[in-house]
Amino acid sequence: MNTAQKGFTLIELMIVIAIIGILAAIALPAYQTYTKKARFAEVVLAASSVKGKVDVCYQTRGESAAAAIATGGKCATAALVGADLTGAAAGGQVASVAYENGVVTATGDTTSVDGKTYTLTASNSAGSLQWAEGGTCIAAGLC
Repeated sequence: MNTAQKGFTLIELMIVIAIIGILAAIALPAYQTYTKKARFAEVVLAASSVKGKVDVCYQTRGESAAAAIATGGKCATAALVGADLTGAAAGGQVASVAYENGVVTATGDTTSVDGKTYTLTASNSAGSLQWAEGGTCIAAGLC
């Protein structure tokens, strides 16, 4: 009487384990970067809330873009634009938010997003307020 053996051979099991190991080595770093990007979105949102206040200030105060954000301008400080920097930085991933003379700087928490910064810099382009992104988050690939 012949009995058929069922199951996997040792080499087949080793190949499956090797494939799982390779996939894990590729997927784990990508997942960690993805989660940091998701956490850093809160830092970008914090800066955007202050940017919105500056935009409204510029539109309602009737001053040229260059003069509004310059030192002594009607929209040069957080107090003048009515921005709540403490409230903007209240998120768990945000360490601080600052605004001065057309530059919004949001800094991420050191433990979750490595303390990377996100900046929005206002400039006068053809009489209107334009924003340029910057900061250490760009080189890190977080924003």
